[in-house]
Amino acid sequence: MDLAENELINLPAKLLEHSQTRPNDVAMRHKRLGIWKEFTWEEYLNKVVSVSLGFYELGVREGDKVAIHSENRPEWVFADLAAQTLGSVSVGIYPTSPASEVEYLLSHSEASVLVVEDEEQLDKALDAWDRLEKLQKIVVIDPRGVKELNDPRIITFEDLLDLGDLVVGKSFEEMTKTITSSETAIIVYTSGTTGPPKGAMITHENLRFAAITWGLVYEYRKNDEVLSYLPLCHVAERVISVANAVYHGYVVNFGEDTNSFTEDLREVQPTFFLGVPRVWEKMLAAVQIRSNDATWLKRSLFNFWIKQGGLLLQRRLKNKSTFIDSIWFGIGWLFVFRSLKKRLGMMRVREALSGAAPIAPQVLEFLMSVGVPVREGYGMTENTAVATIVPADELYLGSVGKALPLSEVRIAEDGEILTRSDGTFKGYFKNLEATKETIIDGWLHTGDVGRIDEFGHLWITDRKKDIIITAGGKNLSPSEIENRIKISPYVREAMVIGDKRKYLTALIGIESDTVGDWATRKGIPYTTYEDLSSKDEVNELVSMIINDANKDFAQVETVKYFKLIPLELDHEDGQLTATQKVKRAAITEQFAELIESMY
Repeated sequence: MDLAENELINLPAKLLEHSQTRPNDVAMRHKRLGIWKEFTWEEYLNKVVSVSLGFYELGVREGDKVAIHSENRPEWVFADLAAQTLGSVSVGIYPTSPASEVEYLLSHSEASVLVVEDEEQLDKALDAWDRLEKLQKIVVIDPRGVKELNDPRIITFEDLLDLGDLVVGKSFEEMTKTITSSETAIIVYTSGTTGPPKGAMITHENLRFAAITWGLVYEYRKNDEVLSYLPLCHVAERVISVANAVYHGYVVNFGEDTNSFTEDLREVQPTFFLGVPRVWEKMLAAVQIRSNDATWLKRSLFNFWIKQGGLLLQRRLKNKSTFIDSIWFGIGWLFVFRSLKKRLGMMRVREALSGAAPIAPQVLEFLMSVGVPVREGYGMTENTAVATIVPADELYLGSVGKALPLSEVRIAEDGEILTRSDGTFKGYFKNLEATKETIIDGWLHTGDVGRIDEFGHLWITDRKKDIIITAGGKNLSPSEIENRIKISPYVREAMVIGDKRKYLTALIGIESDTVGDWATRKGIPYTTYEDLSSKDEVNELVSMIINDANKDFAQVETVKYFKLIPLELDHEDGQLTATQKVKRAAITEQFAELIESMY
């Protein structure tokens, strides 16, 4: 299939089309104070029109940058599409970004307008405003408690809408026709695990290509529903909640806040769901806690059917399923699986995707065994989240599948994974050198190492820069070992150390909910996370987990010693990226003494 067969249409133009053909259909919902408010496609368009004209009145023109610093909510998307309509560029900032990172992103992106959610995000910008030469205006979505509203440089989102409503003589449709497909639509800043974030320039054509590609895979329906919960400045969430949603016309739900995610998921029961490994692991941990707290009879029944589900899955993976298997699964569905899926928020899911980071096959096995149709995929910011997915009829646990339609994947001589498609980004903003190192002869150098098996399935080993070379010269993948350890519901983070060392060690961060529940049931008193981590019994618990994981690896790959981290790692403290990936260099520096004590 050639992209030329598809009409050249950008997202604002597609939004206009939906508003004309199905104006009264629900396009999105937003939960506030426990009540879900609906927006139709016509209302969606009207908001984007008003915001775009409001931006225009503020002086935003083609090529200018509009930054958005907020949790997921409709106003985020209105501002995003409004900026694209004007031919300007929207720049997402993670809501958990510390003030220093916010200043860097605003300065580097040269944003002239900033949209913030509330007083907390506004304060981060105000602290740096005198050093931000380009920043002219700040728009506040929720102005409650904001004392600076008398500053002429600061306006509310409602004021922005009113400003746009006063503009006459500019046609939204005509504005969409002036958008150039090869121009930058959004800048997505990468996680920055080894240095300052880099701004990946994603074009209008990249977004359209991603929407078309995922539409070929999932065949979206207009009554499909998603829950938008990953930060919208992450490329995967942007594709699902903006590009795909607008292109294919399904419903996007925005929950109350990040703390209500579990409740929101149960209420929405989405038909499509993207989960990062951390989310799937938390689901598994929650199931573990609930099972532990159940009566003996319920726990025994649960464990029996979970085991049976696993056995049935193994037969399905080997293409040995029988009619009897489907009947047996149906019985399990009545006793356990149905209520479990409903509690997880997966009752209506037609398709579930795991991506953004490697996940332990055992976690996928649990999900699939209870009837969650999850497949693993692979993509990154620089290819607009388009690379591979496991085919529905070729399930291989641990593989990230085959190249998506219209995309190519190959392995370089040094083992690096290369991708090529119309999803390949334009380059890094103000960083030509890094762009030249990343895109060579049309191929995107992902920085990941992997292999393609005889069936065409891609298997990822690790990040190229994270490969450990021991003192004995053995090349090891830390993430494979870490993911095996994190199968345990009691472990939240695991970082394996061993580069140029004689043996492997690990820093472990416990999962406070599950370990706290375990300690309570064991009668072990504790006060804080640090206190819990210091308990000898907890150390023994983790020791058993490490020993169990070691059984799956060769001697040279086993973890010899470990230490428990005495605090919960956090993005705002610089230990994790905004997508919850460990910043290895930062952790190594912060806990250098703890690491050296193991050697």
